[in-house]
Amino acid sequence: MRQTRAVVDLLHRWRIAVRGVGAGPDATSARAGEQLLDRWRERHRHYHTVAHLTAVLDVVDEHADLAGQVDLVRLAAWFHDAVYDPRAAGHDNEHDSAAVADEVLTGLGVPASSVAEVRRLVLLTAGHTVTPGDRDGALLCDADLAVLAAPAATYERYAAAIRREYAHVPEPAFRAGRAAVLTGLLALPALFKLPSLASRWEEPARDNVRRELAALSEESEGAD
Repeated sequence: MRQTRAVVDLLHRWRIAVRGVGAGPDATSARAGEQLLDRWRERHRHYHTVAHLTAVLDVVDEHADLAGQVDLVRLAAWFHDAVYDPRAAGHDNEHDSAAVADEVLTGLGVPASSVAEVRRLVLLTAGHTVTPGDRDGALLCDADLAVLAAPAATYERYAAAIRREYAHVPEPAFRAGRAAVLTGLLALPALFKLPSLASRWEEPARDNVRRELAALSEESEGAD
């Protein structure tokens, strides 16, 4: 792996997180981090990339005081899209990512209770539904969805990157599937669970999602 400054920084953050939950020797942990980054750098990814991982970690770090066990949230961020196959069915990617977390963290000597918690957090990103009082789940899910509240131009780049990841899907089918995803997001009682984040992000995010949904509808009508 090419050790750019960004990669070195990410691997440093990885080692801090795994040490914080009781992982084994640094050399083994470092190799595990490098292998994880290889996953995030797969060529078929356009949005679910190292940039997304970094953005999620940045939100978690910035709001670490809102978490109960922040290192477990950080590790869940590392693993939440460890497996990303746009052709996968349902929530297979999240389940497979959770399985990778289980295997890697167990191999590093992380206590079983911590491994189970990371697995639980990763699985929450399948639907972003969090029970009241689950601060760690809320922080991870809010960080994962933070792009929804980005400035309009950034959001449009995100939406375009998602389309590239699904380049194998014909346009009408993609529009229908993407519209269903966006409609599901709008149906959530709240996109963001932590009050301090929701107060800043909820409305911009809903505006972005509504705008993309309207554009998809206009494209569908224009294709008829």
